[in-house]
Amino acid sequence: MSVIYILLTISIIVALVFFVAFIVAVKNGQFDDSYTPSVRMLFEDELIKEKPKKTILTKKE
Repeated sequence: MSVIYILLTISIIVALVFFVAFIVAVKNGQFDDSYTPSVRMLFEDELIKEKPKKTILTKKE
C-alpha cells in the first residue's frame, strides 16, 4: 500500500514540473505565432464552387 502513496506523490511532482514548464513557455512567448499572419495574405482563398442553377423544362406543344 505504501508503494501507491510513493507513486502518487511522484506523479503529482512530475505533473507540477510539466505545468510550471508550460507556464514559463507561455510567458516567454513560445506559442506566439508571428509568422502565419504575415504570410496569410499571400495564399489564395479557396474558390467556392457555385451550384448549378436548376432550370424548369417545359414541354412545347
